[in-house]
Amino acid sequence: MKSRKTKFLVIGAGPAGYTAAIYAARSNLEPVLVRGPQPGGQLTITTEIENYPGFAEPVQGPWLMEQMAEQAKRVGTTMIEDEIVEVDFSSRPLRCVGASGDEYLADVVVIATGAQAKWLGREDEEHFKGFGVSGCATCDGFFYRGKPVMIIGGGNAAMEEALYLSQLASHVTMVHRRDEFRGEKIMRQRVAHNDKITVLWDSVLDEIKGEETPARGVIGVVVRNVKTDEKKDVQVDGIFIAIGHSPATSAFKGKIGLDDEGYIVTKPETTETSVAGVFAAGDVCDKKYRQAVTAAGMGCMAALEAEKYLNSLEE
Repeated sequence: MKSRKTKFLVIGAGPAGYTAAIYAARSNLEPVLVRGPQPGGQLTITTEIENYPGFAEPVQGPWLMEQMAEQAKRVGTTMIEDEIVEVDFSSRPLRCVGASGDEYLADVVVIATGAQAKWLGREDEEHFKGFGVSGCATCDGFFYRGKPVMIIGGGNAAMEEALYLSQLASHVTMVHRRDEFRGEKIMRQRVAHNDKITVLWDSVLDEIKGEETPARGVIGVVVRNVKTDEKKDVQVDGIFIAIGHSPATSAFKGKIGLDDEGYIVTKPETTETSVAGVFAAGDVCDKKYRQAVTAAGMGCMAALEAEKYLNSLEE
């Protein structure tokens, strides 16, 4: 087992983690970044990105993450291929243990492990992921302007995505396995009064229909009523899975303040957590926006706040 000491440890290799590392490296803090099991995060399964500032033409998600990684390396970040599976924030220095068995001792830690959209776990869903199946309407809704789409889910997130997509798509069909929504009353009313949204109650996705040529893509679905077992064909060009997100915080349970959904709790208008010297940025603590650009912004905040904390220790 190796032991590595650093002033500045970043856990996670998405927009938040890379940005935090870039800012820390440019402040001569020589950050160490532990990349985790899926470097690049959710953007690695995003094909075209049109809403990240600085690119006139759409860019590929994996390419954008590669560029962020190279930039972080160029300014002085040390990249480690490991996954943090255990932490001890009860004493100084802060201690993190990787799946490799190596330990990382740090004066400050920025947690940027992100969150993953919950999926249905279907084989056809996996096959068309990024080719008509998406977990983010704000990210991919633009590609379905004037086209019919479908939302799977019945909570606030599903209704928010349906309302957003109704401004772009020709029609939105919502599929919910119960006979009423679980979300807030005001959201239910907005969906009910929107003429571009149709709800299929007591229903589940039974099959995703697609084509492989000339390009892979969704062309429709089969929806099954759970009470009558009746099946219905619906023509759609896009399917959005909106059944929630899971923050990657299993290693931090009982070690840091989490909310009832497992997201890291930060102090208002900061990235500070319940533990001094530990900061959080990106989707691991943001369940409202969940965008690459906001994650990057939070990574910048975390680095600046962490640097200020380190200066206070020296003083």
